[in-house]
Amino acid sequence: MGSHITRSRWVPPVPRTWGPGITKHLILLLVLLTLTACHNHQLPQYPPNYREYAYVTNGQSGTVTVLDVVNLRLDREIAVGQNPVAVAASPTRHEVYVVNSGPATGDGSLSVINAENNTVTAAIPLHRRPVAIDIDPTGTLAYVANSGSNSVSVLELKTRREVAQIQTGEDPVALRISPDSKTLVVANHGGNSVTIADLTNLSSLASPVDLRRRPSARSVRSTIDGCPGASDAVILPNSSKAFVACSAGHQVMAIALARQPDVNKPDESNTPTIDRLETLMDVGQGPVQLALKPDGGELFVSNSLSDTISEVVTNKDDVGGAYAMGDDPVRGLVSADNSMLYIANFRSQWVTAYAPEDGRRVSPSIHVGDGPSALAFSSNGFFLFVVDTRSGDIAVARTDTRSLLTLLPAGRAPNAIADKSFKLP
Repeated sequence: MGSHITRSRWVPPVPRTWGPGITKHLILLLVLLTLTACHNHQLPQYPPNYREYAYVTNGQSGTVTVLDVVNLRLDREIAVGQNPVAVAASPTRHEVYVVNSGPATGDGSLSVINAENNTVTAAIPLHRRPVAIDIDPTGTLAYVANSGSNSVSVLELKTRREVAQIQTGEDPVALRISPDSKTLVVANHGGNSVTIADLTNLSSLASPVDLRRRPSARSVRSTIDGCPGASDAVILPNSSKAFVACSAGHQVMAIALARQPDVNKPDESNTPTIDRLETLMDVGQGPVQLALKPDGGELFVSNSLSDTISEVVTNKDDVGGAYAMGDDPVRGLVSADNSMLYIANFRSQWVTAYAPEDGRRVSPSIHVGDGPSALAFSSNGFFLFVVDTRSGDIAVARTDTRSLLTLLPAGRAPNAIADKSFKLP
């Protein structure tokens, strides 16, 4: 079971060699491309100055595949650092950030891509084996988990430099900034724990210079133990609670986050609180990833060893039930309107769909490439992009019909994806 659970930190397997079966694969691809051409009139239309790209990290190629979403075609492949494993788009700048885990015994880096011309404009040094990234809502700071250094790097993106470090538990593999930017939650896979850092002093710092002088602004607020193989974290939209998947067991941890008093509300309901473990909820075996509905009402747990998802009602810390999905569910993604959950089943060629309102799996499932492992929507939600690690491609599906539209090539062992859209002046 141990080797299976390591997928919670996502180490892509060696892609399968196609060999003689490639002819059949190419015929299917040509048919799909023909169907795409026949139905272009049904696809979204965009203004001339609109740009949208999907960025896919290729772990064994040291590259990022860039897909042109407007024209549904391969734009280019960009060389980045060694072993890219995570990618995130800036919420405010025309930039995309790629985490390069680096060699087994060396440090990693963060590649900065200018989305307007899709070129690498900077490389920011990191520490040992960085594996995950989150960006604050203003696009000013990036937080990167260094799994080999037991730390989080705080990067000032304008100056392209590390301005602070947060010490964590052993082997941090996932992290999340609260929507109010006051809290950072880190899942420590090897330490079986959760680190919670206080970010409340950030808003009072006048400049990046002050930021460097006051590293205590990112002090560790609390550490909560008892989450075997902590692998993923989500935070509710109101920043009141965090949930962490414990992938080496069969539980999800619910944590009530500390609340600071509001000076504008001097009443009894405004008393400060501390970070507190609310409960450990039993789910399926090997819960590796959490998918939160945009409205925060429910989250869905991908139980990789049980071939199920568990549905959690977040305000009650109640597990509503478990539902069979496919072979080795590893990633879930909920549509913006909260109506549909998509699940990537790694040991298959299928993405399954689940309707939260009906509480059931729905048809059709989407037939994609081999080893679906990561998911992303286009900005308008019309397309679902599926990263197929084993076959080394990206499936593009329509969400209105839940049907495969086309397959586009990626590099070796693709493992993560981010979508970025913007308008040129």
